[in-house]
Amino acid sequence: MTKIVKENAYKLAGVDIEAGDNLVKRIKPHTQKTSRSGLMGGIGGFGAFFDLHDVSAYKRPVLVSSTDGVGTKLKVALELCLHDSIGIDCVGMCVNDIIVHGAEPLYFLDYYACGKLNVDVAEDVVKGIAEGCVQAGCALIGGETAEMPGMYSDNDYDVAGFTVGVVEKEDIIDGSHIRDGDVILGLGSNGLHSNGFSLVRKIVSTTQGVSYDMPVEFSDNQNLGNVLLSPTRIYVQSVLKALHVKDDENKAAIRGMAHITGGGIIDNVKRIMPKGLCAQIDASSWKSHAIFRWLQDHGRLDNENMLSTFNCGLGLVVVVNPALSDQIVDILSKTEDVFVIGTVEKSDRDNLVEIHNMQALCQNS
Repeated sequence: MTKIVKENAYKLAGVDIEAGDNLVKRIKPHTQKTSRSGLMGGIGGFGAFFDLHDVSAYKRPVLVSSTDGVGTKLKVALELCLHDSIGIDCVGMCVNDIIVHGAEPLYFLDYYACGKLNVDVAEDVVKGIAEGCVQAGCALIGGETAEMPGMYSDNDYDVAGFTVGVVEKEDIIDGSHIRDGDVILGLGSNGLHSNGFSLVRKIVSTTQGVSYDMPVEFSDNQNLGNVLLSPTRIYVQSVLKALHVKDDENKAAIRGMAHITGGGIIDNVKRIMPKGLCAQIDASSWKSHAIFRWLQDHGRLDNENMLSTFNCGLGLVVVVNPALSDQIVDILSKTEDVFVIGTVEKSDRDNLVEIHNMQALCQNS
């Protein structure tokens, strides 16, 4: 006769429900820090609630959403056992995507998947997510933790997020109002943010004498891994202030924005440029973090590879009405490194973005 299993069969199969319950208890203090108007209840239910009465001041509110993950930056975090900033990356990749449309983030949900739930690691990740939500001004409204033995190895995990924001319909920013003569601004990045890490890992693994724990000449207190794990900068609060600047026709001074993620400056700025116009950008006009020059030198990468893989020092590009550009620079400069990087010009060529002084790329740190 087959023996009946009396022990916790699911736990024997590799899924620890008690550990999941323990995690929920431990992350509640972190999620409570993200409370904002509109939030209904806390985590732990089957669904998460947000009262849209909070956006009743909008005449024609439009919801804007985005979802993203952190990519193979997670592999660096796992190797260094540093997990507290990965959550900020996850939030930043999502909320920066909707702020470029003028949308204020309202709430955020996360999905954490692993082979074996390490409550300490998971709490560090969620703590970072909560910090990212605080920086963005949105509520961490819910999430999901999935323990999947056989799908992931015991120590591996993945994290992804989803955000919803709101914008007045007539105030949606999509680049369609960009005009000849507009000024192009660049907001400094924190480093790599969350893109290009597959190439970074290849450079580290194939370059003799290079390791994540090695000191770097451009940082007195951090090793290479610490620099690489610098969290994605969240631009939400800075941009929301700048969006209040309007022209005489009550149109926003900001006419287009691009979040510089995968594909780099050229591919992302292309996405907002109307046909017949070209963004003329001067690569000598901004300062980039020294990590980019380090990667270019050690990876023996040409400028084209740098531009198509990394943000090269700019996390956000902002196209503004030239008559109001000084005012926008003044506002953004209170919290961001702001550079005037170019102008918009008429063009009958297929190129929507042109980079000048390429020899200066990543050399000005």
